[in-house]
Amino acid sequence: MSIFLNESSTVIVQGMTGSEGTKHTRRMLASGTKVVGGVTPGKGGQSVDIDGHQLPVFNSVSEAIAATKANVSVVFVPPKFAKAAVIEAIDAATPLVVVITEGIPVHDSASFYAHALAKGTTRIIGPNCPGIISPGKSNVGIIPADITGSGPIGLVSKSGTLTYQMMYELRDIGFSTAVGIGGDPVIGTTHIDCLRAFQDDPDTKAIVMIGEIGGDAEERAAAFISEYVTKPVVGYVAGFTAPEGKTMGHAGAIVSGSSGTAQGKQDALEAAGVKVGKTPSETAQLMRAILER
Repeated sequence: MSIFLNESSTVIVQGMTGSEGTKHTRRMLASGTKVVGGVTPGKGGQSVDIDGHQLPVFNSVSEAIAATKANVSVVFVPPKFAKAAVIEAIDAATPLVVVITEGIPVHDSASFYAHALAKGTTRIIGPNCPGIISPGKSNVGIIPADITGSGPIGLVSKSGTLTYQMMYELRDIGFSTAVGIGGDPVIGTTHIDCLRAFQDDPDTKAIVMIGEIGGDAEERAAAFISEYVTKPVVGYVAGFTAPEGKTMGHAGAIVSGSSGTAQGKQDALEAAGVKVGKTPSETAQLMRAILER
């Protein structure tokens, strides 16, 4: 099994006719993802040939879903148009919307997240994230599909590149699903959402959680693990050497006073029984040791 995404997921690409949308549609198709169309306002009625796949283009998400019965949308839309694109997908009651775009104003992200909560029909992953992959089943976003296979590990990560590294380091064991939740201050799916889903997925045997400095998401996840998660969890927190007050990488990765530090997050996770690695490679070794018992 997997979480949020499986072999029956059908995907439309908002912004498919743009350079990034076309490039990553090609990669998703190559990995076996069932991409069934794209959305670019003003280009409805056209079709795009991507490596022999004739994909129809629609003017709106509602038109695309009516025609294709897609249940996932992935957003490759420039930041200034992203809010409208995501709200359009929510209004079309798309069950899963994966927002890859980075640089979306926090106010816009808060607005479409609040809209999704009010509607109650759409899960948002992102923004500013690499997406989600259930290896061998479906891949929505920009995660490389050839670095691992399917297996018993669930992965939730704020960092895209650390997602890839962890998948590669544990490629001989494999993953049920890997979710890059994004590192912006406002995101649609949290560590806790993924931890709950992995806990409830019978085929996920252990969980890797990757966090980073800034905010208190990891501390809240640690409290959730203490109360709810019975499966083994290993963790890694990026940013031990980050200077106070300087944003590092993601918009949400900033230490303010004693809040949001890597050490504080590690302490909270270890108090919840999570084994925390000093490096990504050590974290992978901790997971390997757990599964080889």
